[in-house]
Amino acid sequence: MLKVDLHCHSNVSDGVLAPAAVAQHARKAGVDVWALTDHDEVGGIPAARAAAQEQGMRFVTGVEISITWANETVHIVGLQIDENNAGLVNGLACTRSGRDNRGREIANQLAKVGIEGAYEGALKYVGNPDLMSRTHFARYLVEIGVCANIPDVFKKYLSEGKPGYVPHCWASLADSVNWIRGAGGIAVIAHPGRYRFSQLAQGQLFDEFKQLGGAAIEVVTGSHTPEQYPIYAQLANSYGFLASRGTDFHAPGESRVDFALLPPLPANVTPVWHDWF
Repeated sequence: MLKVDLHCHSNVSDGVLAPAAVAQHARKAGVDVWALTDHDEVGGIPAARAAAQEQGMRFVTGVEISITWANETVHIVGLQIDENNAGLVNGLACTRSGRDNRGREIANQLAKVGIEGAYEGALKYVGNPDLMSRTHFARYLVEIGVCANIPDVFKKYLSEGKPGYVPHCWASLADSVNWIRGAGGIAVIAHPGRYRFSQLAQGQLFDEFKQLGGAAIEVVTGSHTPEQYPIYAQLANSYGFLASRGTDFHAPGESRVDFALLPPLPANVTPVWHDWF
């Protein structure tokens, strides 16, 4: 059975390792088919593709697009994309705009509760200046001892209603699916179990996504609990979605599940990669 991982990040977005190092880490853990899906950025794909070939892995081009749906941030993964497609490249550039201003406002909010220098501190962890994110601030707050780990930072500081939370309006669901499909790719809802939607709202998201041409949801992901795997397997089948799998890897020891430990998809779903090879 092929070991497939179709969701992970490098330092081109909010990961820690360069694309080639992520490829090496994945291969060492036994991954056979690998996609780099950096947030709103495809700049790491050439290096990732070359490294995957050197490591003997099949490579899948990917991206993870930030969208706003029902006033919540949702992530849509694009797989098998043409990373040079003009519509996709221009759309991602628009999505990235505004991140620096948001970062400065996050720092201002943290300063109000006594955490000074957060912008400069977060900037040390930023590999791509266009993609400053809350994760970079979280790493800095762990570094200076404000919190013990990244989940603790998000719980206490960077989530809605907490100091340091600054909302941002991203692309629309229609935009993201259209960009992905226009680039020849397959649109996937990333880690659907992570969003704070009611059952009704989640159903509305799935319905709209399917009507727009979305094809898959992540079922087994580092952002789901093991108890959620069968739930989203059943939902994938109910809506006629293919199933995807990926760690949502960001850094060794930082992600909840590393490449070697993520279980396979349940047997009762159709993998998104079922007709690729």
